Amino acid sequence: MSGEDKTNNKIEELGGKAKEAVGNATGDKDLQASGQKDQTKSNLKQAGEKVKDAFK
Repeated sequence: MSGEDKTNNKIEELGGKAKEAVGNATGDKDLQASGQKDQTKSNLKQAGEKVKDAFK
């Protein structure tokens, strides 16, 4: 996994956490769900990159 990919995935994950927190604080279920989706997508990307690295 390149350093840039790791950084981008982490930024996406943190952005998702922020969205989820704002959604929780404001009662906005759509924003909360969007934040959770962003986190899940980031985690899947990170897992995929780790698998790729394992086969290098």
